Amino acid sequence: MMQPTIPQVDPIPLPAPYWLFKVLLIVTFVLHILAMNFMFGGAILAFVARLKGKKDPTYLRLSQDVVKKIPSFLAATITLGVAPLLFVQVLFGQYFYTSSILMAWPWFLVIPLLTLAYYGLYIVAFSGEKKAASHTWILLGSVVFLFLIGFFYTSNFTLMLRPEAWSSKYFADPSGWNLNWGDPQLIPRYLHFVVAATAIAGLMVAFTGFFKWNRDRAYARLLMDYGSRWYLYGTLAQFVVGIVFLLALPKEKMMLFMGKNVPATLLFWMAVILAVGAVVAVGRGLRRDDPRPQLRLAMWLTAVVVLFMAIARDILRMAFLPSFRPEQLQVQTQYSVLALFLILFVAGGILWVVMIRRYFAFSHADEA
Repeated sequence: MMQPTIPQVDPIPLPAPYWLFKVLLIVTFVLHILAMNFMFGGAILAFVARLKGKKDPTYLRLSQDVVKKIPSFLAATITLGVAPLLFVQVLFGQYFYTSSILMAWPWFLVIPLLTLAYYGLYIVAFSGEKKAASHTWILLGSVVFLFLIGFFYTSNFTLMLRPEAWSSKYFADPSGWNLNWGDPQLIPRYLHFVVAATAIAGLMVAFTGFFKWNRDRAYARLLMDYGSRWYLYGTLAQFVVGIVFLLALPKEKMMLFMGKNVPATLLFWMAVILAVGAVVAVGRGLRRDDPRPQLRLAMWLTAVVVLFMAIARDILRMAFLPSFRPEQLQVQTQYSVLALFLILFVAGGILWVVMIRRYFAFSHADEA
């Protein structure tokens, strides 16, 4: 079999050690994926609640409570997505740029689709509790645009892992419309993110009920029940999708999580165990008068699951790129710039926590 031709490594030295870039890539990806799940999954949950609002106005209120937060989460998704995308380009540029060129037009379409989705979400967010059918369709349009963007991202990040397919795809169609069709892991991996988004967004909806507990307990309970059920069903569906995703991988890659690679296996099964624990906690919370302690536990467990799965994702990426050699990357550490970056990174993280807490508190202050 002919070996694929892979572009040479960027000759510009890394301004910090390779391991630090890997750590920052995983950390910033986790932050990005959490914001994305709240935004993308939240839009889906809001749309379904809006449909239910035709029979029960309380669900229309719930939909509006969720959708008015989504533009902020979309802004956070974009902002927090810049760093991991840049780290991917720095470390895996010769792979990522090639796949981006092969699917240039869908990749370019991300910006206009994102803009349309943004406008649609703002229109619905500012509509109040109006029952106009047009707002429901606008919300659906934004959800569809977000679906497409997610699919383009998944296609790009799976195509970059298949250097052996680049030549055949390019010569079959050099127009820049090459998506990663034909890759068995494409659809399962995409569904893996979509289903996870609905589950984690369910926790976000349930968390919204925390701020309403003392002012409107009945409505707060509705938020927690609605969000918890989405989390339960989404997580249970995720177990099925995860199995399909594993089976779609080449056998040697799948076996990494079945004992061949000890760290990958431990991470995978610890994530599964913690996810089961979170499901049990949410299920117990639904049967209690005050579900908040159980929901808090589920949120922390889920955050750890997301971190473990992000690390496992990186292990899988490295397994798909055996020709990638970190030692080929030149390093010329810029200590002053690195120190400044780390200080600002930590300060920015603290600021984000403060902003999120104040954002949720302020968004519900008008009900006091």
